[in-house]
Parts: sequence; C-alpha cells; structure tokens
Amino acid sequence: MPQRKASSDQQAQDKLRSSGEIPEHIAIIMDGNGRWAKRRGLPRVAGHKEGINSVRDIVEACGQLGVKYLTLYTFSTENWKRPQEEVSVLMKLLVHSLRNERDQLHKNKVRLKAIGDIKQLPPTVLHELNDALKLTENNTGLTLILALSYSGRWDILNAVRLLMPKVRNGEITEQNVTEKIFEQYLSTDGIPEPDLLIRTSGEMRISNFLLWQLAYSEIYIAKEYWPSFRRMQLYEAIADYQKRERRFGMVSEQLKPQHQTSHRSM
Repeated sequence: MPQRKASSDQQAQDKLRSSGEIPEHIAIIMDGNGRWAKRRGLPRVAGHKEGINSVRDIVEACGQLGVKYLTLYTFSTENWKRPQEEVSVLMKLLVHSLRNERDQLHKNKVRLKAIGDIKQLPPTVLHELNDALKLTENNTGLTLILALSYSGRWDILNAVRLLMPKVRNGEITEQNVTEKIFEQYLSTDGIPEPDLLIRTSGEMRISNFLLWQLAYSEIYIAKEYWPSFRRMQLYEAIADYQKRERRFGMVSEQLKPQHQTSHRSM
C-alpha cells in the first residue's frame, strides 16, 4: 500500500474510532458478483474471482479496526440449485482461497470458523477447510466465520432436531426451553449476534441469512456490487451504524444514563 494511501486509510480508521463504537460483530451478504461481471461483459466467474479480493481487503480492515467477529455469507443452501458448472467453479475457488489465504490469516492471528451444513461440501473443500480451521483455532484476533451451505431456516430446524431428543429423555423440560437455551443449539453458539448487517448490490432482503441472530441487528444496504465493495465502503457503513440509536424494543429515554433519569424525576 503506497504511503499516502496508508496514511489516508489510517486517518479514516482513527476517525471511526473517535466517532463512536466499532461494531463487535459485522455480518455481510456478499451480493452482486455475477452482475458486476455481466456489466463488464465478463463471465460470472470473473465476478467471483474479483470478489475474493474484496474479502481479503474487508477481512484485513476489520482486523485493523478491532472488529471481533466477521461473518460472510459465502455459500447458501439455495446456491446448490445454481447451474452445476457454476457450483463447480465456486467450489474450486473456495478450495483455492482456503489453500492460499490460510497462512496469511494465521499470520494476522485471524481465527477461522465455519457454520452451516458443511457435510454437504465436496471432500476436497472439507479437507482444505478443516486444515485452515485447525491451523487458526488458537488465534486470538478477528474471528472470521464462513457461512457455507448455510441458511437461517436450516440453522433453526437443525437446532430443533438437536434439542428434541433432550426434551424427550427429560434432560430439559419444555418449560425450560428459553431463548438462551435454544441459542446453544444454533450453529452460532458462543458467537454474539451481529451488530451490523451489510448487504451489497442494493438489494433489500436478508436471503435466509441468520434469521434468528439478526433480530436486532442494524441493516445497511450498499449500492456497490460485492467485487467493488472495499474498505472505504466498509467505513461508510460503520459511520452510518454509529449514527443509529439501538433501542432493542425500548424507548430512547430508557437508554439514557441512569443518573440522568434520576435527575429528571427529582
């Protein structure tokens, strides 16, 4: 990175830190690879390849900013319905990316995790994924979560399937099945809910992504297709997030410091 660009980037990061809270967990629906390629008269695979450069830049920027968790909607269960040729290309790109990026992720102390019905992945993908997971499992920096063969409905149904035997055999009573207990059976157990969901390409839907976990996430829609979404666009999303008031079903007055509420009541 040229010195001027590095300096400008550092200034942008410093401004975000001084302006407000950096989201602990950012989730991204990486949309628009095919449309990015089509607009340029390129095959769809070109968009997927360029999207990998966006992933690299966003992961690096999140690590530098101090974001603790970054979840990327990498391949949905619905994506299996795409033409077999495109699915095959996506799986090859995934193998290539895992093989080529894992050492750099490890060097940067990134811990890699995966959520989803990953047993559906081809053996070659599973092999590379497991190697990367094992290599980075003790890292203490950014946790990068790849949602692979994932859907929110699958996640909820899978949690129900895991929970039902414990209810049947009496380990857990029906009355004791709270939200907190249920969340322990989701694939995201131990991971905080996303503070900020970013979707690229201007589409306004969550596409079966983290349906339970996004209940109170702030949503930001970026107009750029994913291959054009880089750290400056990420900074814009975070700056927008910092302007929000997260009420979690309460009213603004309830969020003010207790001493201010007490002062008004005197």
